[in-house]
Amino acid sequence: MSHAIRFDQTGGPDVLQWVPLEVPPPGPGEVSLTHTAVGLNYIDTYHRSGLYPVPMPSGLGCEAAGVITALGDGVDGFSVGDRVAYASGPLGAYAEARTLPASVLVRLPDAISDEVAAAVMLQGLTAQYLLRQTYPVEAGETILVHAAAGGVGLLMCQWAKHLGVTVIGTVGSPEKAALAKANGCDHTILYRQDSFLDAVKDITGGEGVPVVYDAVGKDTFMDSLACLQPMGTMVSFGNASGAVPPIDIGILAKMGSLFLTRPTLFSYIADRERLDAMAADLFNVIAKGAVKVQINQRYPLVDAAQAHRDLEARNTTGSTVLVVS
Repeated sequence: MSHAIRFDQTGGPDVLQWVPLEVPPPGPGEVSLTHTAVGLNYIDTYHRSGLYPVPMPSGLGCEAAGVITALGDGVDGFSVGDRVAYASGPLGAYAEARTLPASVLVRLPDAISDEVAAAVMLQGLTAQYLLRQTYPVEAGETILVHAAAGGVGLLMCQWAKHLGVTVIGTVGSPEKAALAKANGCDHTILYRQDSFLDAVKDITGGEGVPVVYDAVGKDTFMDSLACLQPMGTMVSFGNASGAVPPIDIGILAKMGSLFLTRPTLFSYIADRERLDAMAADLFNVIAKGAVKVQINQRYPLVDAAQAHRDLEARNTTGSTVLVVS
């Protein structure tokens, strides 16, 4: 009997339970996997807490790597024994094994380990669409990345630096500032003690930046808008400090004809061809060393609740994986 993390009510990390779970055989278009590593992401806490409602009871987790153990009818392009990873599909990645649609899987090249794949699929594909699609950065630009020492932030700093972009990043401590700088962040701002708006204006000579990438949400939203150049783009892609309250969109006009978007990874990877292209782009920059995945925390899958406590307390840096024994 396989085991998985499940929850039957929303709340804090204590609602997560380690339970036996039967894995059904794959149906048409599906595969069965044995997981080797599972990615921990902030969106997991949104599902667990109820910020992003899900039907109860529920599994948890969007991202994992593993080995295919069985194929359903009509599955092409995969074989039993293939190493694969995914960053979407029904919730339930916090499991020793599962069955899910083959359409969400990508095959892993030899240069990408299972732990790296589990750590980077969701965060790395997020960095890819943010930097290469939502607002395609260009060499010579200066950008603002909030939570620059987080999992997505560290990947974005490295990737943007590789593309010739100057990165300003907000961080919560001197230790996180050092980590962000070691990963390509040119200017770090300790947001708890300094105004990031004042710092950005100072760094840019009063001009501001063409784009802000903001995964923090409520606490940074308005000052992030004020950091933008006229016709700049505000990319709000997370709510670590809470959801952004409703706003009068007229403020976008008053602040310089600004653009505002709230993208999600799942919109970008819904198309199979786009998913394959994004994954190839991500694996390429990792394989050639332009982007290094920092797995700074590992927890046994059974200890997922403690991993959530540490993540929400901002006691983690880089990426975290839940290891399947």
